[in-house]
Amino acid sequence: MNTSVWAIAKKEVFHIVRDPFTLALALGMPVIMVLFFGFAIEFNLDRIPLAIFDGSKTVSSRNLIDTFVSSNYFIPRYVVNPSQAIQFMDEGRAKSALIIKPEYARDLAPNKQAIVQILIDGTDNSAAGSVIGYLGGVQKMALNKEFSQITVREPVQIKTRFLFNSELNSQWFVVPGLAAVIIAILSILLTALTVAREWENGSMELLLGTPVRPIEIIIGKLLPYSVMGMIAVIFVFIMSQMVFKVPFRGNFLLYFLSSLIFLFTYLAQGLLISVLTRKQQMSMQVAMLTGLLPTILLSGFIFPNEHMPAFFYYFTMILPARWFIQISRELFLQGSGFMQILPPFLALCLIFSVMLLLATRKFKKDVEP
Repeated sequence: MNTSVWAIAKKEVFHIVRDPFTLALALGMPVIMVLFFGFAIEFNLDRIPLAIFDGSKTVSSRNLIDTFVSSNYFIPRYVVNPSQAIQFMDEGRAKSALIIKPEYARDLAPNKQAIVQILIDGTDNSAAGSVIGYLGGVQKMALNKEFSQITVREPVQIKTRFLFNSELNSQWFVVPGLAAVIIAILSILLTALTVAREWENGSMELLLGTPVRPIEIIIGKLLPYSVMGMIAVIFVFIMSQMVFKVPFRGNFLLYFLSSLIFLFTYLAQGLLISVLTRKQQMSMQVAMLTGLLPTILLSGFIFPNEHMPAFFYYFTMILPARWFIQISRELFLQGSGFMQILPPFLALCLIFSVMLLLATRKFKKDVEP
């Protein structure tokens, strides 16, 4: 690497060191985001408020209620009648309600069927889905407790085993994708803002007037941010192992190579945004719309792409974050080899090539301010 590239990179490092906002964003943001997303995002909901009306008031009904409460998924809210249970749900004091009829214990006799009503607040579909998922296990435990003296043989037994994430730990799902979110913020925002600031201050025109070639300017400016981005990736990886205990079953070289390609893709996108806008405020808005928001909402970081409508499912294929998150989770949890991650890896390389080509062609030495 020639001296021109090193000189531009050194100049960019001085800009970063003198800018407290850039330093705070680069050093503090990875720590905050890893801890915030890692601990805050939880897909397995518990402590769900449950309004309970026991019209039977028998040992059998108390056993049923105890089964719900002891599961640690529900917080009981006892009511005096079914209307109050519905009122609790209307007021948001309960997400579901358990209604036990007065004839519940009598209907447990042979050749009869006891019916229990469960009301679920459908405004929060995540909580509703969790309640529905818990009901099967609670029902089975209640039957075992009620008829513990009777040996009941089920005609069909279904045994479920979860692969790759046996405990369904939400942190194991979220943390491997955090590197994509952090890289998106660091690379796009920092590159777009700092380069756009130089356009506003007029220092970019002075740089373009030097004998330095455009490709050398691009490499020199992106080099410090690529180092910062890789430091963030390494930090997320260390936090995933030491704090969240996420297993890593894949190849380290493949992971960091994919991270590097993904990082350069977003650095090129940030550079392209700065060249097109040349204004810091506009650069930040475009970076948020084209980089940060799609990375969080459309990349599969939180919501699976497979369940999106067909248009959005195919639209997300142009997002580099989608492919990197897929690679990251497969390497972390599944221990996939190179052939298994080859399709998303090639897609990431293709997007990187297109973005770099666009940024390089747009960033010409003779561009006028």
